[in-house]
Amino acid sequence: MALSILFFSLFLFLFSNSPADAESFIGVNYGLLADNLPSPSDAAKLLQSTSIQKVRLYGADPTIIKSLAGTGVGIVIGVANGDLPSLASDLNVASQWIGTNVLPFYPASDIILINVGNEVSHKTFSYVLEKTRKLISSHLMQILLSNDLNLVSQLLPAMQNVQKALEAVSLGGKIKVSTVHAMTVLGQSDPPSAGSFAPGYQAGLKGILQFLSETGSPFVINPYPFFAYLGDQRPETLSFCLFQPNPGRVDSNTGIKYMNMFDAQVDAVHSALKSMGFENVEVVVAETGWPTSGDSNVVGPSVENAQTYNGNLIAHLRSMVGTPLRPGKPIDTYIFALFDENLKPGPSFERSFGLFKRDLTMAYDIGLTKTSSSGSQTSQSPPLGKSATSVGWCVPKEDATEEQLQASLDWVCGQGIDCGPITPGGVCFEPNNVMSHTAYAMNLYFQKSPENPTDCDFSQTARITSNNPSYSHCVYPRAGWSGDESLGGAMNKYVTSDKAIETNGSECSSSFLSLPLFMIIFFFVLPVSHHMNFL
Repeated sequence: MALSILFFSLFLFLFSNSPADAESFIGVNYGLLADNLPSPSDAAKLLQSTSIQKVRLYGADPTIIKSLAGTGVGIVIGVANGDLPSLASDLNVASQWIGTNVLPFYPASDIILINVGNEVSHKTFSYVLEKTRKLISSHLMQILLSNDLNLVSQLLPAMQNVQKALEAVSLGGKIKVSTVHAMTVLGQSDPPSAGSFAPGYQAGLKGILQFLSETGSPFVINPYPFFAYLGDQRPETLSFCLFQPNPGRVDSNTGIKYMNMFDAQVDAVHSALKSMGFENVEVVVAETGWPTSGDSNVVGPSVENAQTYNGNLIAHLRSMVGTPLRPGKPIDTYIFALFDENLKPGPSFERSFGLFKRDLTMAYDIGLTKTSSSGSQTSQSPPLGKSATSVGWCVPKEDATEEQLQASLDWVCGQGIDCGPITPGGVCFEPNNVMSHTAYAMNLYFQKSPENPTDCDFSQTARITSNNPSYSHCVYPRAGWSGDESLGGAMNKYVTSDKAIETNGSECSSSFLSLPLFMIIFFFVLPVSHHMNFL
């Protein structure tokens, strides 16, 4: 019996991180402010053809929820702001809401989170409005800047009643309860380590944060580097916001160099949570994205910028690097949005965030289709270069910093390059470190035009080598490559010094996991099974 338990545990340990689960952190917002959207059933089929694992709804549309039944896609549903007063004052109303919007569909439809209210915090969008004041009518501005303090005060009671209603039907813990905040909930965000909530919000937030901590629910936030760029339109700020190579920005308190705005914004939230004593509360990004078009007097919206931001964001998430304050863990992120919403109010760019068109084709390619995002069984790609003459491989320089490598990795994988082999489950994913992943990505990009040495520059952090960096089954493509070259009989330097780090912090040789299963069982499971009675 002991042998069976250990064998099963070992099996789960070795195979639980399957490619199918590897991108559960990528989600999308499904808004309905349009009169030209595809049918929910067609949208559900579209989602199944992508690596998107979660969908956020702003309400609880029963047709959409039902259409996602059996798809395995996690569903976030929302309570309208207008429903907060009745939910806060009457538990029966909350029970009826759960009975109408959850029980008829769950668990066939995998509802994972209920957002009670959306950006209820007063001063919502004030930062954006301040930076785009000339673009918005005075009437709309008055509406958006209005502070409904009564609504804010009813937020926590409404969340508590929804939680009680879930617990009454044995769904407490299975479906989380939270609320969505705008970035204006922060009073300070620069530098990220000094992130703190605005003083006027802290008293009300403390109760909400205590609720989230006790229920294991996430703090949900809407960071938009796009809006940060609207307030600072320098070229270097655009590169910083788009995950492109840039000098980076150093946190004056910690010395950490941030290479992109997304990480800086998310870590400012982490710091704010820590300042309130809730650093263990998970952060989830409910919205982030970049518009494809806008009014002529708005700088930033374009298909190119949208493709660059969202593509590099996905590459950043897939790299599993996390943020500087939360390394090694990708943030659950919902990209805005699945489709354009032609009836959405506000500046014209608000109607142009869609990843897909109404005919279900891509607005632009950011590697979300399963064929382009899944890890390949082999990295032996066909020749990429125009020249049949080999000029070598592109690899990082020895003195390149981890921040520079990560910036290059994010940029390359956002350029339509197939980075599937270095994603979880891919043949080149191990060793799982930035140096190895960047080496593969740099070379793949370079081989598109190897006759152009500047494509192996990467802000002077890369070089061309004649030594084949391929190893094991991970083959680095080369222009004119025939697929039968010798690997030199040795693993390259990006692998030989690598260590696999276990979750408890101990180090073990990465070659352990490459041992045949029967050898692991023989050397580890059988001896331990004879000593189980000592445990």
